[in-house]
Amino acid sequence: MNLTFVPVDKPADMNFVLGQAHFIKTVDDLYEAIVQANPGMKFGVAFCEASGPALVRSAGNDPVLVGLAQKNAMAIGAGHSFIIFMQGGFPVNILNAVKSVTEVCSVYCATSNPAQVVLAETEGGRGILGVVDGVKPKGVETEADVTVRRDFLRTIGYKL
Repeated sequence: MNLTFVPVDKPADMNFVLGQAHFIKTVDDLYEAIVQANPGMKFGVAFCEASGPALVRSAGNDPVLVGLAQKNAMAIGAGHSFIIFMQGGFPVNILNAVKSVTEVCSVYCATSNPAQVVLAETEGGRGILGVVDGVKPKGVETEADVTVRRDFLRTIGYKL
């Protein structure tokens, strides 16, 4: 077994969701779930088929984001994994809808942070072991940090 670390290649401020599913129609079902959860959001989704033709299946409503999803899915290359890139929304806007898709087994990551996908590779293929998401903590939040966090949430339309 070989361990491989594949960076998610994306613009610095772009959010994505990485997960595992199990069926050829996953890409279509994810498309429908995202559109129903947040109709105004632009997105692209790609799914790595794990048998048969073993293609990267893709869908979305923005060709650039679909291309970005395809490129990253090919680089990750882990069977039955999917990746979604989005603009005009946040993972929190679609995460429950994504998780409720019948064939979705798990979600590894939903972030805009720099991320690396940790892969195990054997003669049988590749599997996702986990994700390195951002940096490790630099300290403990202070009262001033709480104020900054809550002000940010109000700025982007979320309230505490």
